[in-house]
Amino acid sequence: MAAIPSRYLLNHIGGEWRAPESGQTRPNINPGDLSDRIGDFAESGGADVELAVEAAAAALPAWKALGPVKRAEHLRAAERLIEERAEDFAQAITREQGKLLKEARGEVNRSLAILDFTAGEGRRLKGETLPAEEPRTFAYTFRAPIGVVGLVTPWNFPLAIPMWKVAPALLAGCGAVLKPSPLTPLTAALLVEAFADAGVPAGVLNLVQGDIAAGQALVAHPGVAGISFTGSLPVGQAIHTAGAPRLLRTQLELGGKNALLVLADADLGKAAAAAAFGAFGQSGQRCSATSRVVVDKAVKEPFLDKLLDEVAALKVGYGLAEDATIGPVVNEARMTACLDAIAAAQESGAKVAIGGARHTDGVPEGYYVQPTVLRDVPWDSEIAQEEIFGPVLSVIDCDGFDEAMRISNSVRYGMSGTIFTQNPAHIFAALDRFEAGMLHVNRPGVGAYAHLPHMGAKLSQFGPPECSPQVWDFYTEWRSACVSY
Repeated sequence: MAAIPSRYLLNHIGGEWRAPESGQTRPNINPGDLSDRIGDFAESGGADVELAVEAAAAALPAWKALGPVKRAEHLRAAERLIEERAEDFAQAITREQGKLLKEARGEVNRSLAILDFTAGEGRRLKGETLPAEEPRTFAYTFRAPIGVVGLVTPWNFPLAIPMWKVAPALLAGCGAVLKPSPLTPLTAALLVEAFADAGVPAGVLNLVQGDIAAGQALVAHPGVAGISFTGSLPVGQAIHTAGAPRLLRTQLELGGKNALLVLADADLGKAAAAAAFGAFGQSGQRCSATSRVVVDKAVKEPFLDKLLDEVAALKVGYGLAEDATIGPVVNEARMTACLDAIAAAQESGAKVAIGGARHTDGVPEGYYVQPTVLRDVPWDSEIAQEEIFGPVLSVIDCDGFDEAMRISNSVRYGMSGTIFTQNPAHIFAALDRFEAGMLHVNRPGVGAYAHLPHMGAKLSQFGPPECSPQVWDFYTEWRSACVSY
């Protein structure tokens, strides 16, 4: 494949592309074709973070003074550029993350929707006027940016998740340091370049590539007022613990172990299609992916027949292959974790209904896992309780609505909950009883709209949600003012 411009291999700090202070790099390999070495990207450390935070702090006063309406104009300009470059973004996402090109294009469209919504908030970032206790006094509230923020993002949505952090951070008036996953550095470089080309002043948005050392330095830096992180529960807990002594503000979107409930009166065809889409879209690498189906014993076998038909029709392939319907997982560690989880599930009594192995037929050398359905999974087994983050779906028996809800809520996570039923009483009871942040009825149980809160419950979330007006509770803090005249 064509070589990428050398600037994309670097950090972007203070408006300039810069090599890492350490001189170290990290290879970026296409997970769908291991012969494709995309490039050797910056492996940054504390010195690079120091420079980026200094640049963000220096740019902060003028950016804050610009005001949200004018800041939104820069977001609109970035939106136009990203739309013009949409195919470049989609190709980069598929090449370094592995997802199907149509999924990558869908991610670009979602990112544009997020940016469009956020720019519109520039005219709605409001406070309140309130009665004063004394005469000739005007009392009101307003929001102020919290300062410099660190944005630490994962590899599964290398454009959409950075977008739903960068866009509100900038509109709120914060300075920002983006630290993307080392598995998807190219997409982040394209994103930061688009904002720079849109006229966002130098230093307002900085890019520091790298892994643990850069992330730890960002969390520890006293000039960083908040960390917005999306990723695993252990890393989120480590960030929160590290920042607690200095009362670091954190926004943490963490793991999920999401259930789709199929009651006896469900439309089994629609439920099976939704389960397959939720479990195997993006190779199951979504925090809101359907990883458990809890199905009433009365309809278990006919449901399984329909589900297995859906899965058997999937074609594993390279992300750019026109006939592929499920791509690779992101790296060897993720592939190994999926295969190990399948083996452990069988030891606990589960049976492989379809899939269960690495896929090598008709694909380049890469990290491909067969879409796998496990049946007869004990509700309390490890695979039914812990996130796999791959194309592995557990089917769990239940006996009626109450047991379905109990099993759904038995995990420590609470990202998404879905129910298929025709009974209105069960629909509204489930919406009340789900211990999850994003709820769905008779539709696939993944994600939410760009203007709805993207959030979880329990150990899936800490701090305000993203992708919604509620996001301002992270990037801003309240001020109250009393003016006598």
